[in-house]
Amino acid sequence: MEILLIVLLIVLLFGGKKIPELMKGLGKGMKSFKQGVAEAEAEIKKTKEEIDKPVETKKPTTDNEQKKEE
Repeated sequence: MEILLIVLLIVLLFGGKKIPELMKGLGKGMKSFKQGVAEAEAEIKKTKEEIDKPVETKKPTTDNEQKKEE
């Protein structure tokens, strides 16, 4: 019953011709929002993977090893 009342109120306020335009705009807005959320999630996942990646460290060399290389 409440939904019917809300739909009737929307029709009275905006008119029958404006409703498809409003729904189209709402749909585009939702699509844009979902795309933004997906991009943010991908960026967070990428950053998390970079943080979790092990760091390669070089083995410290001693003076004797450096002289052998020369």
